[in-house]
Amino acid sequence: MRVGLGLAAVGLGVTATTGVVAAGSGVVTALGGRPDPDRLRTSPRYRDGAFHNPRPAHWVPRGSTLDLLRDMVAARRARRPIGAVPLVAPDTAPERGLHLTWYGHASSLVQLDDTRVLFDPVFSDRASPSRLVGPKRLHPVPHRLDELPRLDAVVISHDHYDHLDMTTVRELARTSEAVFVVPLGVRAHLCAWGVPGERVTELDWGHGTRVGGVWLTATPARHFSGRAFARNTTLWASWVVASARHRVFYSGDTGYIDGFTDIGREHGPFDATLIQVGAYAESWPDIHMTPEQGVATHRDVRGGLLVPVHWGTFTLAPHGWAEPIERVLRAADEHGVPVAVPRPGERIDVTAPPPVRGWWRPHSPDGASTPR
Repeated sequence: MRVGLGLAAVGLGVTATTGVVAAGSGVVTALGGRPDPDRLRTSPRYRDGAFHNPRPAHWVPRGSTLDLLRDMVAARRARRPIGAVPLVAPDTAPERGLHLTWYGHASSLVQLDDTRVLFDPVFSDRASPSRLVGPKRLHPVPHRLDELPRLDAVVISHDHYDHLDMTTVRELARTSEAVFVVPLGVRAHLCAWGVPGERVTELDWGHGTRVGGVWLTATPARHFSGRAFARNTTLWASWVVASARHRVFYSGDTGYIDGFTDIGREHGPFDATLIQVGAYAESWPDIHMTPEQGVATHRDVRGGLLVPVHWGTFTLAPHGWAEPIERVLRAADEHGVPVAVPRPGERIDVTAPPPVRGWWRPHSPDGASTPR
């Protein structure tokens, strides 16, 4: 029971099980493939048939299952926005410079001069293997996949449904020439969905690959993986994107780790970071960061501009809808960290980011806060 509830909290478990019953073979396909253990044994993180964090991650502590269920189902905090979240339509993609576009949740586009890297694209209505059940979007996708600029790489941080979506992957494989860069084991999912194996590069932590004008490096994170009932058969990662002129760090999903300082020393400083700040709870303190830990991570990796992600799009935790971003701004103010909070679909120029205008506050069910 503890495992099922924990998975449900990040868009997995209970909803996936219900989806299998409701949607049949389509859901089974969405579960993905089974990695070949022989391809994984070279990793020092893989043993006894599973990947492991350097330090064990504790979540849903013993005796807290009923409290977690009660908090998720009957949380008093309002977890949905009021009215329609403002979206920004696509515009002409710039050819030079460093630009970031946030599409909601973790889905983000990094444009380093003429190389474009799309992170964790989930353009479906639900973060689930089913079209009928599972966490549903709180705002529409701001851009259609056919409205995206030319893509060079699609990078996946791990295989949870709110980061790896079968329908989105299949469409990108069909309509773009992008390569897919993934952590160890995730290749099996993509190949099961018809992505040619030669278009998929899978990496262990500390390994990298060149795509266009950038070098992509898989770096440590503290999380877990699984799309059904088998856990940790694929790896999870944070990512470094580096060109001759620019560097960007993407945290993926992770608990706070000392290793972020090492990433900053080895790969930083970064012009910008995309940091997970939402879907946290006391019941899983080691697998998702709080907003304050997100700011600390940005500082550890020696980030310039902080762009908070993984909030506002899916309800995956008991906290309020706008709570993550308000807490990020308070923590960033305390440490003098520059922050950009784009509307979904809005592209920002990292060298000239827009001021924080609090676009979410009129839609916050907990009331507007004092502007920053």
